[in-house]
Amino acid sequence: MSELVDTPHGPARVVSSGDGGAGTLVLGHGAGGSSEAPDLAALAAEAADAGWLVHRVDQPWRVAGKRIAPAPPRLDEAWGAVLDRLRLTDRLPGRLVLGGRSAGARVACRTAAAEGAAGVLALAFPLHPPGRPEKSRAPELTGVAVPIVVVQGETDAMGRPEHIAAALAGSGLASVYAVPGDHSLKKNPGLVAAAAMSWLTEVLPA
Repeated sequence: MSELVDTPHGPARVVSSGDGGAGTLVLGHGAGGSSEAPDLAALAAEAADAGWLVHRVDQPWRVAGKRIAPAPPRLDEAWGAVLDRLRLTDRLPGRLVLGGRSAGARVACRTAAAEGAAGVLALAFPLHPPGRPEKSRAPELTGVAVPIVVVQGETDAMGRPEHIAAALAGSGLASVYAVPGDHSLKKNPGLVAAAAMSWLTEVLPA
């Protein structure tokens, strides 16, 4: 099921699958792609098969065909408007897990508290811009006060798994899974989905 949802920054697209018996998973895309990214598509299929209601959200700038993402506050506002609409129409049943890849993972981290998320699922979290480790985005990760998992490519130029683990050191709520590949996570999307599903079923409290 695909539909357009109005936001303050134009219509967003929501692609939904699954029934929601296990809870609801809402996923956002990265700055260079869409909700059809291989890792997101693989995860959505696995989660839907496991009983989750999965909503993949395409941000308004992507729906409008623009090539450059807007500033984080606009992304968060559009994301919040989509969640408001899904909540109003009773399409956020059970546990709510927010997630996404790259920029979408950052949005999920920043909005988890306000949206009442039970957990955050981050694929390819961009810990820093390529070659700029001093520009750390670690506070977005460490600011999450619910269980969080980061599935990170072993050669990710925006932060390797050990860097993510170091940033989250001391947090009893964080898990980090290393998978083969770079920031795109295209090398083995099935393994990415399996890692995420392992966390959803074994770590996140029912």
